[in-house]
Amino acid sequence: MTEAALPRTTKASGPAVPVIVEQRVGPPAALWGMGILIASEGTLFICLVASYFYLRFETHPWPPDGIAPPRVAIPLIMTAILVATSVPMQLAWRAAQAGRLAAARLALVCALVVQAGYLAYEIHDFQDQLNRVAVTRDAYTSAYYVLLGADHAHVALGILFDVWLLGKLARGLTTYRVNAAQAIMWYWHFVNVVTIIVIGTLLSANV
Repeated sequence: MTEAALPRTTKASGPAVPVIVEQRVGPPAALWGMGILIASEGTLFICLVASYFYLRFETHPWPPDGIAPPRVAIPLIMTAILVATSVPMQLAWRAAQAGRLAAARLALVCALVVQAGYLAYEIHDFQDQLNRVAVTRDAYTSAYYVLLGADHAHVALGILFDVWLLGKLARGLTTYRVNAAQAIMWYWHFVNVVTIIVIGTLLSANV
């Protein structure tokens, strides 16, 4: 196939979208761009987790005396709730890919509501915990809050992606927006995996 014959996937709109997406050769540029972002942010979290375990193995006891180990039940429940949003994000992309605009919007709104609720709770809980340990200056506290704060920041960025995409979908469906839905879906899969790793790392202090 010549370059001139390749479908220009970002220009199609309306009923032509599913047809053009089906004819697309290779992943869209948006997915490559998101892959680069995920790779770079994944490297950041690898460094943060490695730093946490380095400090843990160099600091005894862990957590230090006077600091209670992290709670287990609530973080696990909240993590499960956030990870479950991968399902509506996947459904939103599939619906957009098939040209079902209303279904794509609905799935995206459902995911956004849960994700925003998760972040609101976590910010409140994060601030509450900070207030209780405001006077501490130990390695455990620093590692704990840097790792958790970085994860929350990525959840917040994902919510901004969702809001942006909903704004675009409010004006109809184009293949550009289908590509964006796919890229944002993969970002959320990444954030959910990272959240599992972060919470698992922090809860390891109980072992």
